[in-house]
Formats: sequence, structure tokens, C-alpha cells
Amino acid sequence: MKLFRAHRKISCMGLLLVCAAATLCGLTIISMIEGADPGATAPVASVGGIPPRLMQAYVQAAAAMPQLDPECKGMSWQLLAGIGKVESGHAEGHQIDADGVVTPPLVGPILNGSGAGGNTTPVYDTDQGRWDDNSQFDAAVGVVQFLPSTFASYAERVRPEGGANPQDVDDETLAAALYLCQGQDLTDPQTLHNAILRYNYSSAYVDEVLRWMRQYTELGDPTGTVPIGDASEQAQQVIAAAASQFGVPYSWGGGSAAGPTTGICCSEGGQDGRTVTGFDCSGLMVYAFAKVGIRLPRVAADQAGVGQRIPASAGVSALRPGDLVFFGNSGGIYHVGLYIGGGQMINAPKPGDVVKQAAVWNYNYAGGARLLG
Repeated sequence: MKLFRAHRKISCMGLLLVCAAATLCGLTIISMIEGADPGATAPVASVGGIPPRLMQAYVQAAAAMPQLDPECKGMSWQLLAGIGKVESGHAEGHQIDADGVVTPPLVGPILNGSGAGGNTTPVYDTDQGRWDDNSQFDAAVGVVQFLPSTFASYAERVRPEGGANPQDVDDETLAAALYLCQGQDLTDPQTLHNAILRYNYSSAYVDEVLRWMRQYTELGDPTGTVPIGDASEQAQQVIAAAASQFGVPYSWGGGSAAGPTTGICCSEGGQDGRTVTGFDCSGLMVYAFAKVGIRLPRVAADQAGVGQRIPASAGVSALRPGDLVFFGNSGGIYHVGLYIGGGQMINAPKPGDVVKQAAVWNYNYAGGARLLG
């Protein structure tokens, strides 16, 4: 029952989750699953750019293992999320409806031996084309890219009443948890390594999954205390103001307390901000904090000197919703975003991009600043 990783779509910027300001970017806390093992769950919002509905599936699948596979130890949503990130970028480019169904269906390259997706040996059809729309060869399907035959071997355990669907994130993440568990102790590093290697026989693949797993462990809050429920009223107002500008173009030097403006000439990449109405990173912060009567300096380096400084050594977990989050190098602070909880920030990333939500970058992370109580 070998699985094939058919394709990868990894974005270091995280997934753009567009939402209305009134919903505060979908920062609804996923409630604890009744009867679940607290150590297996992370009832947080969209950690690290994971769509909230998919996050729910990862959490629920991990939480179900003590009941479905009592001998299994150490199953976590972070492991499942690492698999989902590498396999499909958390269903990047697809929608997940309230019932957990992915649209359009997520289907990898047809495994006809052509080399697509790293496959050089034909994998002949096992599902009459039901899930991959090909009656000659198989293709990996769903958010964690199961072969139809492998998914079928877990279908009855996943949904005893029948109707298991690999395009349903609840069904497929649960099947993935069962496949990885197999009564093993995944808290043992070698056992964990071997379980991931069985999923895809590549040392590079294992390393990549473990890297994402570690990142989600760092960014996530296993106690469920981080997201917006713990934000002060002022922090919620600042976050709502920044979120209201989703999709507004980046403009070098653009933005003021009143809103988007044309900028100045010129960015290192050559953008003439005078031709674009929008925000640069620090201009967006000026606008958002003005909504609660705080007047920030205009540039990111100066904004880093305001409020209570949070050192990079304290980690992302030390940040609270409403904090400024900074990035810098030997030349100083060069970028700022607004932390919103769950390892996420709102920022205006770069010329050619737009105001968006993204995971807090590990690269050149320089700590934060707290201006709000």
C-alpha cells in the first residue's frame, strides 16, 4: 500500500484567506472535541496559513486516534498538517466547503509511468476512474494525496456507514492518521521517521514534513488560548482596520492614517509608488493603529522603537494579537506586520503584492512590539 506524492504547491507566504473585516479573518476558535486527548489537539484558528475548515479536520483526526487506534501514541495535528502542506499546500487553489468537501476535486498527475509527480512505474486503475477520472491509470487524490486503492482500504474504518470520500477532508485526514499510526509510538523519533518514510519513500520528503511539523508546533498554541478571544477591544479594532484593506495594492511609501495613498519613488525593485494607490508595510500599520488613536512613526525601523519590545529570542509564541511583528537583518528592521494570533499576521508584503494575511515568517524574524494592553 504505497502512497505516491503526486505534486507539491508550497508557498512561503502562506495562503491568502480573504474575509470581511467584521469576521476578523475567520479567527473563530475551533472548540475542543468532546472526549478528545488534549495533548493531541490544538483548538486554535488558522495556524500557519491553514484554512480553518482544514485545520478542524487535522485536529479532529488526531484527536480520534486514542479511540480508533489505542496502541498509537503521539499522533498530532501538526504531523497531519506537515503531510498536507507538502502534498497539496493545504489544498492550495481549491475551496473547502462547510462539510469539508474540496472543490474542484484535488487530483494529482496520472501515474502512467511518464515521470510526472516522480512516478516512473505505471499504477493501473483500481477505482474505475471514480475518484481520479481515469479508468486506465490511477492518480493520487485529495488534500493528503492518497492512491484510491489505499484510501479504499481505510474507507470502512473512516466511515462505517459507507460513503467515505477522499475529497472530504474529514475522511481523508482520518485515513492518513490511521495509515501513519498503525499501533506505533510516534513519540519515538525513529518510529516517526519510518512512518513518514512509508508514506513516501524519500528522505528529503521526511525531512520536509518534519520541518513543517516543527514549524506548526512552534506557531500553534496547544492550549487553545491564543486567538482573538483573548485580544483586547483595542486589538480587535486594529486587526479589523487592517483586515478591511485586504486586496489593496502594495505601494512603496504609500498609506497614511486616513487610508491608502500614492507613494514615492522608488523601491529597490524599481516600483514607482507614485503610480500606485495603496500601502507599504509601515503605512498599513500607521492606518490600523490610527483607528484607536495611536500615532505611529512612518517607517518600520522607527515603529520598532515604540511600545514594549518583544525580543526575537522569546519566539512567536510570546506575541499577542495586536502586536507589531518585525523582520530585519544586519542593516536593521526592514518589514513590519500586525500579529493576529495563531502564528498569523496581516501585512503589505512587497511591490506587486497586496495587503494579505500570511504566516509569520521564520526568515529574519526580529521580534515584536506591544502597544496595546
